[in-house]
Amino acid sequence: MSAANHLLCKIVYKARKRKIMNHRDFMRKAIELAVENVENGGGPFGAVIVKNGEIVATGVNRVTPNNDPTAHAEVCAIRAACTKLGTFDLSGCVIYTSCEPCPMCLGAIYWAHIDKIFYGANQHDAAAVNFDDSFIYRELEHKPEERHKPIENILHKEAQAPFNAWREKGDKVEY
Repeated sequence: MSAANHLLCKIVYKARKRKIMNHRDFMRKAIELAVENVENGGGPFGAVIVKNGEIVATGVNRVTPNNDPTAHAEVCAIRAACTKLGTFDLSGCVIYTSCEPCPMCLGAIYWAHIDKIFYGANQHDAAAVNFDDSFIYRELEHKPEERHKPIENILHKEAQAPFNAWREKGDKVEY
């Protein structure tokens, strides 16, 4: 057997030994995590971040157990992936979420530069079990002064100081 054939056999053997996962497998993993999380006292949401066909990180909704309203599955997975990869830029990664991301998670996904989002259930399915964030989407359509939560712009001129400092900083890391 030639060296090339021998190498090919080793690669095929390793691929068979560790099952190569596809989109449906990664989504099933996110759904499985969500179901397990419900059993463990968390919300019904799971997320998996994948890079180059390998799971980099997972996350589940831990809002109530952790008393942290930002501990959504996608945000937890993003934090774990960034820590594992040592970067805030998850370009080249894909996220699989058991449910369509809420506005906060969608923003986090964009800021993390994740390439693509796959989701299982949609926002209407979530709303049917009292995870309804449609009001947030509606709020974003309004001018700040027309939103239901009082929001007021104060010290606008003084608040430019951090941006001026950022603009002038020579060794900043852009993101």
